[in-house]
Amino acid sequence: MDGALTVVFLTCLMVSGVSALQVSMPKSLYEYARGDNITLPCSFKSKLPSPKLVVISWSLEGVQANAKETLILTYYYNDGKGTLDIKSLYERRVTLDIDMKTGKANLKLSSITLSDNKVFECRAQILGDDEGVPAATARLVVLVAPSTPKCEIQGEPHYGNNINLTCHSKEGSPPPTYKWESRDVRDLPRDPRIPGTRSTERNGVLSLFNITRDTSGYYTCTSTNKIRSAKCNITLAVVPRTMNVGATGGIIAGVVIFLLILVIVIYCCCCRKKKDKQPEYAMGVREEKNNHSEAAGNGDRRRSDEEARVRMTSDDHDRYADGSESGYREEESDRRRDYDDRQKDYDDRRSDYDDRRSGYNDRRSDYDDRRSDYNDRRSDYDDRRSDYDDRRRDHDDRRRDHDDRRSDYEDRRSDYTDRRDNYADRHERYDDERRYDDEDDRRTNSRYDEPYDDRDRPAVPANKPKRRDYDE
Repeated sequence: MDGALTVVFLTCLMVSGVSALQVSMPKSLYEYARGDNITLPCSFKSKLPSPKLVVISWSLEGVQANAKETLILTYYYNDGKGTLDIKSLYERRVTLDIDMKTGKANLKLSSITLSDNKVFECRAQILGDDEGVPAATARLVVLVAPSTPKCEIQGEPHYGNNINLTCHSKEGSPPPTYKWESRDVRDLPRDPRIPGTRSTERNGVLSLFNITRDTSGYYTCTSTNKIRSAKCNITLAVVPRTMNVGATGGIIAGVVIFLLILVIVIYCCCCRKKKDKQPEYAMGVREEKNNHSEAAGNGDRRRSDEEARVRMTSDDHDRYADGSESGYREEESDRRRDYDDRQKDYDDRRSDYDDRRSGYNDRRSDYDDRRSDYNDRRSDYDDRRSDYDDRRRDHDDRRRDHDDRRSDYEDRRSDYTDRRDNYADRHERYDDERRYDDEDDRRTNSRYDEPYDDRDRPAVPANKPKRRDYDE
């Protein structure tokens, strides 16, 4: 007896649960492309066989937490009559496909945009049936292909620096993912995480640390989602920090001007010394003294010798004037040795200057060689870059030509499908007409092909006059 009561109680619970209001949507997630005309299905079931008052409403809210709910439309059904109220924000964009007998309340939305990427709710309120599940929700994801991303370099591409390569698409739903690819200066593929260079990649940002010359090359970023992908590329050229052409040119020009001025000053000094030395032996003792006085500024030793000569006593001059041949020859020999010493000192300084000038010319030649080598490498890099750009343009042209042919093929395919549907419609109408004609002919032939039965002939009335023979 207790078992029977339990079965009856569970049966009553099941019946009451089924009879309660049930609002449902087939799926919890719908994905459509931007610009499509879509239908979000919704159905409701009531325990009342013919409800008198029903209110159906559609609303939406953002996917973020605590997002504001926005009402789209409300349908009022009262005793066989329905009234639809659409909010001004969605006029001419939404309609309601409703059937109270079958419990259908589908929302039709045209030309969807990214702003429709939200959660939609279908709610039913029935007078006398307020238990059960009065509402159902579904997420709408508007699919948008990623726009062409923009690639940029953040930081100075110098040896030892840290830089970021950024990649971002302004549009894309679902949000696109980014992937970096790299090619070296020889246009050969490689891993963007170059060995010997620490790097990270996150959310379209490729971070390169302590970059070197091997980091130079071509970098391509691909932005991808469910629709398709788009690419952008950037060229990275890592150069030394001191490679500043303007500053280097200014330094070279300054050095050249300084050397020119120095050469001019030295030349003028040499010319003046030669001019002073020309009358050395022709003018005698007094001119030699003047020549020594002019050269005394070159060193303390010459200055002391000159002062000693200036302090010569009048007796010595008288002795020279009297023509003391031995003393004159000794003095002349001293002056000659002093002149030779000065000439040797000048030659030593000139040799030292020539050595420094030769060293400068060697350094200048080495700098010119390095500069020429850098220009050659830069020219080779520009040539490879130009060749890469030409191949890229050729690839883009072939891709556009392929897309054009594909579009033309799709147009012809669509036209063929339309003609085939039209042919199928005409063939179906022809079959219907032919079937109708066959049935009509069959009914006509069956009516006239039946055998004549004399028993079906009516009886001849008794007062029928006899047939008159007009031939008589």
